[in-house]
Amino acid sequence: MPKRDITIAMVGAGGDGIVTMGDILSQAGARDGLNVIKTEAYGPQIRGGESSCVVRMSPDAIYEQGDAVDVLVVFSWADFDRFKGEVQPAPDAVVLFDEADPVARTGADLGLGASAHWLPVPFAKLASDAGAKGSKNVVGLGVVTSLFGLRQETIRRAVEKRFGRKKAAVGELALKAFDAGLAHGTTLASLKDRGISFTPGPGKLIMSGNEAAALGAIHAGCRFFAGYPITPSTEILQFAEEWLPKMGGSVVQTEDELAAIGAVVGASFAGVKSMTATSGPGLSLMTEMLGLASMAEVPCVIVDVQRGGPSTGLPTKSEQSDLWQAVFAGHGDAPRVVIAASDVEDCFHTTVEAFNIAEEFQIPVIVLTDQSVGQRRETLDPDRLVHEVIDRAIPTAAELVDYRRYKDTPEGYSPMSVPGMKDGIYQTNGLEHDEFGRPASMAVVHEKMNAKRYRKLKPIRDKYQRARRYGPAKADLGIVCWGSSKGAVKEAVLMAEARGEKVAAFIPEMIFPFPVKAFEEFLKSVKQVLVIEISFAAQFYKYLRTFTTLPQNTLIFKRSGGKNLTISEVDDQIRRYFAPSGEQKVSA
Repeated sequence: MPKRDITIAMVGAGGDGIVTMGDILSQAGARDGLNVIKTEAYGPQIRGGESSCVVRMSPDAIYEQGDAVDVLVVFSWADFDRFKGEVQPAPDAVVLFDEADPVARTGADLGLGASAHWLPVPFAKLASDAGAKGSKNVVGLGVVTSLFGLRQETIRRAVEKRFGRKKAAVGELALKAFDAGLAHGTTLASLKDRGISFTPGPGKLIMSGNEAAALGAIHAGCRFFAGYPITPSTEILQFAEEWLPKMGGSVVQTEDELAAIGAVVGASFAGVKSMTATSGPGLSLMTEMLGLASMAEVPCVIVDVQRGGPSTGLPTKSEQSDLWQAVFAGHGDAPRVVIAASDVEDCFHTTVEAFNIAEEFQIPVIVLTDQSVGQRRETLDPDRLVHEVIDRAIPTAAELVDYRRYKDTPEGYSPMSVPGMKDGIYQTNGLEHDEFGRPASMAVVHEKMNAKRYRKLKPIRDKYQRARRYGPAKADLGIVCWGSSKGAVKEAVLMAEARGEKVAAFIPEMIFPFPVKAFEEFLKSVKQVLVIEISFAAQFYKYLRTFTTLPQNTLIFKRSGGKNLTISEVDDQIRRYFAPSGEQKVSA
C-alpha cells in the first residue's frame, strides 16, 4: 500500500541552516498541494546553540506534528542529544548523519530496529567540493529529495526562491549544493518506497500561527499595535511592523510590556482598535493595566503565546500553564474574556473574534496560543480566512444628551464616545465611578458598577459559545482538552474510531466565560471522562471544577511542557482505557 504520510526531522547547531531546510521542504510541499505542518525547536541562546525542525507532509488531512520520525537528518549528534525525548525516530527510520561528526552514535543508541537504514553522508565535504562551503543543509535537501523520490523541480524552485533573493551568485551556489546532494543520493540505495505517493494539486497557503494572529488583527480593523519583543510571540510584532503602516496603522516597539499595554489602552480610548502580544512573563507585567481596561471598560486585545514557566522558564518551548493567570490574575474583581486558538487557522479566527468581543462589549480579551501553535507553519485554504467584523457602538445624538458613558444597561455596556466628540466628554481613570465617570467610593456605587461590568459575561457566553466536538454522539470515553492539544487528540480519536472504539472529544475555544451548557451536555453523552493538558499542576482540570461537577471517576493525563503533546500519548491513554479489565493504567 502506497505511503501517504512522511515526517522528516533535521537536527544541528545554530548556523547549520536547520530551519531553512525545513522552510524549503514545507514550502515545496505546500506548492505541490500537500498538507504540511512544520514545527521547530531551539535552545534559549540568542545566537548559536542547538536547533531542530520537523516537517510532516501528506496528501490527506493532518492535524498534528508527526510523532515517530520517518527520516532523521543529523548534522551534530551532540546537538541531537539536547532534544532527547522530543525528536524520536521510528524503529524503521532512515537516519542520515554527517560522517565527519566526531561524536559517534549507533542505531541501537536510538532504539532502531533491523529494518532501519543507517547512512553516513559527507554533507560538509560535498558542499565544499561543490564550491558552496557552508551549504550542507542544501546538500542534505538534495540527498533527501533523491532518496525518497520527492519532486525535484518543486524543491529546486523553493531553493532558488529562498537563496536567489539575496544575490544571483548565492542562488547559483545553493543550486550547485542541491545538485551535489542529488548526485550523492543516487549512489545510495533508493528508498523511494519510503516516500509518499500523491498527485500534485493546487498550491496551498502556508503560514505560522503568529502570522495568522497578526493577519487576523489587521482583518479585524486593528490599526495600532504596541509591543515588546519576547519569545515566542515576537513574530506578531514583526508582522505588524511590516504590514500595519501599509494599512494606515501605527506600531510602537515599547521599552517593556507595561508601556505596551498602557499604549494599547490609551490608543483604544482614543477610538482606535488596538492590541499587543506577549508571553507569560510579559502578561504578568500587564496585569495591573488589564485591570484598568476592565474598570474603564476600554476594549483591548492581548495575545499570549505561552511558553514553559514559571519565571523565564523555557522561552522556546510550549506549555499550557498560563491558564490561571489569564483567567484569574489581577487585584479586585476584573472581568475579562479568555479564548484559545488550537491551530494556525484558528489563530486568525480567534484574533478577529477577540476584537469583535472587545469592541462590542468594551472589555479586555486575552487570546491564548502557545509556542507549538504560534511558531508552527501549517498549510491552509486562503478562502477560509474570512470572518465577520464588529465595530464598537458610538453614541447617537440622543444618547449624547446628558451623556452617561457608564450607563447601567441590561447588557452591561453603553456607547463609547471618542475624544473630541461634541457633548461626548466624560471622565475616566482607574477609580471606581458613577455612570458619568465621576469618581465615587460609596459601597452602593461599587456594588452597582461591579454588577454592570460582570453582566457582560452572560451575553458573551450566549453569543460566543464556540467549542468543537469530535466523535460519536454517545461514547464510552470522552476526552476534554483545550488549545494546541486539539490536533493530537483529534487524530487519536479518528484512530480509535477506525478500530471501532467509541471515543469523543470536547475542545472549547471560549475559555472564560466557559460554555458550561455545551460542556455539561457532553458529559451526559459519555461514560468516562479523560482530561488532557500540558500543565504539571493540572490547571485546566482544576479550573473545570470551579463551575461544574466532574464525574468522580474522571481521569487525568497531565505533564509539564517542553515537548508537544503527541498523538501516541493520547492513543496510549485510549488503548489503556479499552484494555481488558485489570490492565487499565490511565495516568492520574
